[in-house]
Amino acid sequence: MSDTIERVKCLIIGSGPAGYTAAIYAARANMKPVLYQGTQPGGQLTTTNEVENFPGYPDGVTGPEMMMQLQAQAQRFDTDVRDGWVTKVDFSGDVHKVWVNDTKEIHADTVIISTGASAKYLGLESEQKYLKLGGGVSACAVCDGFFYRNQEVVIVGAGDSACEEAHYLSKLCKKVTMIVRRDEFRASKIMEARVRNTENIEILHNTETDEVLGDGQVVTGVRVFNNKTGEKHEIPATGFFVAIGHKPNTDIFKDFLDLDQTGYIINVPGSSKTNVEGVFVSGDAADHVYRQAVTAAGTGCMAALDAERYLASKDASFEVSTSTYN
Repeated sequence: MSDTIERVKCLIIGSGPAGYTAAIYAARANMKPVLYQGTQPGGQLTTTNEVENFPGYPDGVTGPEMMMQLQAQAQRFDTDVRDGWVTKVDFSGDVHKVWVNDTKEIHADTVIISTGASAKYLGLESEQKYLKLGGGVSACAVCDGFFYRNQEVVIVGAGDSACEEAHYLSKLCKKVTMIVRRDEFRASKIMEARVRNTENIEILHNTETDEVLGDGQVVTGVRVFNNKTGEKHEIPATGFFVAIGHKPNTDIFKDFLDLDQTGYIINVPGSSKTNVEGVFVSGDAADHVYRQAVTAAGTGCMAALDAERYLASKDASFEVSTSTYN
């Protein structure tokens, strides 16, 4: 092995609640984890202005602040947190080979994947503007719907997730307007029936978003157009929710790990194990159902424990640390 190749006991790819939690547990188990933060240090939560549903924060916390605290906690136990992102892997042999920024080669005894998933957006300039401002654009109704109680909101999407999120918002908001691009839903019949039978949900078919309107700080409405007639009109709203799907950040693993048809990593049920020994997955890279910070953190814990047990099974001198469970 070349002197330029670094050997590590535990490599964590990606940050966010899953990656940092895995790092905390791995570090306390004396696995000396090295964590690469990826292209979005802190993950999706850094785009969330306010987090009120994570246990332990009775007054809420901003997403960036929470991620800084998680990073500090991981570093307190000597996690080696590094800038950079993994650009290539080779899991074909006994050694797990990983390349960072196309240059640095790392050989890892265990790998924990915490690369997450990215919400899909429409790509409108106005949408991205208010998303970055934290002023009314969101891709998670469960995360942010609470802030729009008794207000009017718009949600874009036609699948099961969009219907589920619209129904969730209908319990909090005065009115929910669903923007559906085609003349029919992609959702299952039962989910479609649920939104159609909800009194305060209005469904606009053959409709697309032209622009997210605002006062420069927060969203005040949405301009839409009928894609058959071209007619435009404005909808008053303080919140604009996008529910057109997520893309897991797993492309670099597709030649070695089992993925589902959408690209989520398939784990062994009840564990964080993948089809490759010594490679584990946590967070939204494998979770297309819950996608919450607290569930991501839980699977980060699972991945570290699974990695620790894997190392113990391969090396008799490496003992499972009882302090890990405290």
